[in-house]
Amino acid sequence: MGRGKVNIRFKLKARVSSSNPPAIEAVLEGLVTKGSVMMKAGDEFLVEPEMKGESAKDLNRSLLSALRRVEKRTRLRAEWTAQDNTTERFFDYVLKKTIKN
Repeated sequence: MGRGKVNIRFKLKARVSSSNPPAIEAVLEGLVTKGSVMMKAGDEFLVEPEMKGESAKDLNRSLLSALRRVEKRTRLRAEWTAQDNTTERFFDYVLKKTIKN
């Protein structure tokens, strides 16, 4: 008996910076269907969507990989909050901190 994929809802608060903002903006607009993408200043975007996935790590990896396919020098500072209020903070692919509330 197979087990289906778990779809946990996460709220993301992220800062995305890149040397090619127009290309990154197009990718973000395509990926963020429920939430917002705002240009902050210069080459940085504030992203606050809701996304579903198996884990914050998987979602973070997928998002950064999609962005880096367009521009390799893209940086992602992300804070993923799950339904149980556990927050995981990442810098690029690296988990920096987990906060359990």
